[in-house]
Parts: sequence; C-alpha cells; structure tokens
Amino acid sequence: MILKTLPVLGILCLCSLVSASQSSAAPSDSASYFLEKGLQEKANGRRLESFKQFEKAATYNPNNKAVITELASASFDLRRYPQARDYYKKLVELGDNSAATYKQLMTLSYNLRQQDDVLLYASKLKQADPSEKVSYYIGKINYDQENYGEAIKHLTTAGKEDPQNAEVPYMLARCYADMQNYKQSIPFFQKAIELDPSKNNWIYELSLIYYAIHEDKSALKYMLLAAEKGYKRDNEYLENLGIAYLNAGELEQGVAILGEILKKRPSDMNILNMMAEAYYFKGKYQQAMDYWDQMLAYDKENASALYMIGMCYQKKGEKEKGQRLCDKAIEMDPSLASLKKEKKLPGGL
Repeated sequence: MILKTLPVLGILCLCSLVSASQSSAAPSDSASYFLEKGLQEKANGRRLESFKQFEKAATYNPNNKAVITELASASFDLRRYPQARDYYKKLVELGDNSAATYKQLMTLSYNLRQQDDVLLYASKLKQADPSEKVSYYIGKINYDQENYGEAIKHLTTAGKEDPQNAEVPYMLARCYADMQNYKQSIPFFQKAIELDPSKNNWIYELSLIYYAIHEDKSALKYMLLAAEKGYKRDNEYLENLGIAYLNAGELEQGVAILGEILKKRPSDMNILNMMAEAYYFKGKYQQAMDYWDQMLAYDKENASALYMIGMCYQKKGEKEKGQRLCDKAIEMDPSLASLKKEKKLPGGL
C-alpha cells in the first residue's frame, strides 16, 4: 500500500516545482507578456483593451519605458488627458528628452490650463528641436497672465512662424484692446477677420472697438456684418445695433431696432430714455415727450424725465409751461439746477 502512494507523491512534488517555477518568473517577463498582448490588441484596433493590458504590464514593471510609452499614447487616444499627461511626465523622469514627448506635454498642459508647465515644456521643446513653433503658446499664456508686453513679443514671432494662423493677430488685437489702445488693435482685428471671416464674434468685437473711438459708420458696418455671419441677435446685440444706427445719424432705423427691445422689455428705462433723447436731438419733441412720459408712468419721481419734458415744451415754443415743469423737476432733484444754469441736459448732454 505504501509503495502505491509513491507515484502520487512524485506527481505532487512535480506540480509544486512547476508552480514554484511560475511564481518565481521575473516581473520583467510578465511585463513583457502583457506588453505584447497590449500591442496585439492595439494592432487589432481595440484601444481600450490594449490600454488594460498595458496597465497590467505596468503593475509588474512601472519603470518599463516601452510600457509607459504605450500607456501615454493609449491614454491620449482614449481622451484621458490628465492621465496621459502624467504618463508623459513619467517618460521624462525615465530619461525621455525627445521633442515629441515635450510637445505632447506642452499641448496637454495648455489644454489642461497648467500655465507654468506650458512655459516649462515649450522651453524644453525649443531646446530639443529649435525648428518647433512654440511662440504662440508662450504668447497666449502671457496674455492670460495679463503680461501684455511679453505676449505681444511672442505673438509677433508667432505671426512670422505661422502667418495663416488667424488666432495670432486676434490675440494681438486683444492685447492692445485690453490696454485700451483701441486704434492700435484695429489692424490686428482686421487681419484676423481677413484670415478667418467666419468668426462673427471677432467681427462684433471690432464693431465695439470702432464704437469706443466714435467711428460710428464703421461700428455700424461691422455690427451688421457680424449678424450676417451668424452672430446672435439677442437683446444686448439689438441695443448696441440701435445705438449704432442712432450714432450714425439713422434715426428711424435706430428707434425701430430699440422698439423691438421695448416689445420684450416695455419698462426698460434705459431704452426709453435713449429713444426719447434720439427724437429730442432730431428736433422731434413730441415723440421725445411721449417716451419721457412713459418713464414717468413707471417712476413718478423721475426728475430727469420731467425736466426733459419741460425742455421739450420750451423747444416747442411753450416756454412758460416748460419752465414750470423744469422748476418742479429741480424741486424734486436740486442737482438739476446746475444743468439749468449751464444750459446742459441730464447726463451731461
């Protein structure tokens, strides 16, 4: 009986030896095994499955450069950008100083709003490959940090590196506009729009720049063009368009546009006042009075509206009646007395 058990014991010993042999396999062998499986899945177009295999490989050898390279690439392809950035940074730690790796880190850091890292990796990329175009990224980060001098310097270089990139002159325009150097910004806005005419928001911004420097015809021209290119005609746009028409001397178009807003916002005091002033300065005093009357209907204590109604009566030849209304408005708001003395209108007009 004892002899019969010996083969069984031999088999058990053999199994133990095999098991021990498998468990003692080098981690690098296991990493290579899963790396190869991952590469096969990648070749078959199964990106998620390949990523899982590469992750397994990394558990056996987290410093295997080939594995980390594949993990970085797979993470990027799967749009796991923060994870991809970490893997590319790991590659740098493992001694990868290639331009390709620095470029990925620069663009990923830019898209993930890691501003200091954008500057860091842009510098390293330029050192690794002097032909790489990094000035736009450096200029954009300096703009975001409100360092306009540096932004202009690098964006000017970016314009030479890539003359067809419409974002470059647009960012230069924004630099000058943010410093309220509106006239300097205009040529850059125009260049940006020339390179990309589809950007209706850029066209609208240019119209507001012209508005700010009182070039009313140009403001109206670009505001209308923005709408033609698809800019949304919301209340803010319509209000600015109405003002642009009025400033350009086109009363009927201006009040028609502002009238559209009043249908939606009938008690908007600012719009009512603008329409009243527009008619007043065109000498249409009755229409002006009608709108100031509407303001008084909503706010009986509005001394400025009452004062202007008094001015309208005086302009129409009813001086005594107009003077009484102006005096009553001054009683309500004594600050209006200075306007009467200096022959000004409310609001410094």
